[in-house]
Amino acid sequence: MSTTIEAPGQANELQVRTDPAGKPLAIRHDGQIWLVDPDTDTQHWFGRDAWWDTQRTAAVGSGDLVSIEFWRVQVRPGTQSALRTVTLRRNPFSTQWLLESISDADETTEEE
Repeated sequence: MSTTIEAPGQANELQVRTDPAGKPLAIRHDGQIWLVDPDTDTQHWFGRDAWWDTQRTAAVGSGDLVSIEFWRVQVRPGTQSALRTVTLRRNPFSTQWLLESISDADETTEEE
């Protein structure tokens, strides 16, 4: 699926390929394909949108409007390349993935 990267003051194309269960398998970012390393652990969790700040309204029965999906995966562009840690985010009812963060695999990152 296609999406945009959210970075401070910048937007780039981001595509995420997932398995049938929704787990990311590959990411196309900045003209390069980054494969998710199957030998590393992935993290998957849901956060909450500050719905009171968005002032979104929805009809009764519209579904979950506040759960934000996150995936943290280890990726590399080739078998000999160093691992990078990528955190992806998808907002409620969105088909677009956003790049929350990207760092070297050995760097520690804070939880959202």
